[in-house]
Amino acid sequence: MYRLVVLFIVSTVFGCAPKAEKFTLEELPIAIPTKGNTWIDGLESEQDRQLLNDGVKDWNPNGASAKTYFYTAETGEIKIGMRAKSASATTLNVSFNGEKQSVKLSNTELDLVSIATFNIDNPGYHTLKITGEDNAASIDISEVLIGGSATEDKVYFAKDDFYWGRRGPSVHLTYQVPEAASDVLYFYNEINVPKGEDVLGSYFMANGFAEGYFGMQVNGADERRILFSVWSPFKTDNPKEIPEDQQIKMLKKGDGVYTGEFGNEGSGGQSYHKYMWKAGTSYRFLLKAEPAGNDNTDYTAYFFAPEIGRWELIASFRRPKTNTYLKRPHSFLENFHTETGNQTRKGLYTNQWVYDTNGNWHEMTTAKFTADATARKESRMDYAGGAEGTSFFMQNCGFFSGWTIIDSMIEREPLRVAPKIDFSLLP
Repeated sequence: MYRLVVLFIVSTVFGCAPKAEKFTLEELPIAIPTKGNTWIDGLESEQDRQLLNDGVKDWNPNGASAKTYFYTAETGEIKIGMRAKSASATTLNVSFNGEKQSVKLSNTELDLVSIATFNIDNPGYHTLKITGEDNAASIDISEVLIGGSATEDKVYFAKDDFYWGRRGPSVHLTYQVPEAASDVLYFYNEINVPKGEDVLGSYFMANGFAEGYFGMQVNGADERRILFSVWSPFKTDNPKEIPEDQQIKMLKKGDGVYTGEFGNEGSGGQSYHKYMWKAGTSYRFLLKAEPAGNDNTDYTAYFFAPEIGRWELIASFRRPKTNTYLKRPHSFLENFHTETGNQTRKGLYTNQWVYDTNGNWHEMTTAKFTADATARKESRMDYAGGAEGTSFFMQNCGFFSGWTIIDSMIEREPLRVAPKIDFSLLP
């Protein structure tokens, strides 16, 4: 059973002061778990990942802030409390929609702690920011509790699958191949990541196909990669389980390119080239798929960086039990670092073309926008896709408001100038 904890609350006025009250659990019926919806400033990645299992637990703030995100579809009053405790008496500074409140936390067991009544003027994402003092004792906050008229319509937040909820929604564009095209031999695409959008953990995938993917990642402060992978036809998350006759075979690779195996999200052959690509610069991607006989298909990836000025080979893989040209050309944007799931990233995808077996280029100016299960189950609503002139764009994470309807069709302006590539000169 919860016990109502008596708090000493001091209001700091910013415009209209929030209304401090003592709430009951019946007044705060919506519980938002901190383990899936809260980020803490300044934590190292391993500490942050622990929040996946425990929520805000054994937190020594030292002036840092815990930020909990949720979306309300309605406006009006919102009553906010939390289920929290502290090893000894401490003061927490709470901020919501520009209004601030100080809360003295003294209970040593998890209980309902009332904060205040605030006002929401606009539907969308909101942030509850809780800041602890430099000398604050260890604090646990298991849930943020909300109620009031602003919560009577839909309220969006991660309720389960917290690992995926903290990574944020992945978004995709599936390009529509013109009917005039015969079998697709090559798929060409370009990506430009605007400055400031190259957030750690981002994978701007350029040339996706039915059996794999090819694009660029932000892996660390001093490491970025051009990544190309092909799935094995054998379904498993453990590459060691793949029978020899269904393993992906590396045919060739470029200078300095790592090749090996990957698992966890399917398994197969992987390659990557460490390259410090730059935000605000356009990079070109070219992918080839061609049947190689004996029920095999070869996939080859090429990358063009303007800083280098030529096409470079990433790798060529042979996939067994496969006899196909390129199918389902697409791109996606995902975040693979949970600690940056509260930061927005955006990529511009431009100049999509396919080259068919009849020797003709075909421009792709229409794409279907989709999103993953995290978005479809409404755990996260911070996802968008659209067109900006001759570019498609995709955007995700960061708790921005205003999402794109899943499964909508998007059309960009055509460029009408096919890529000029001498295939005979490719490495």
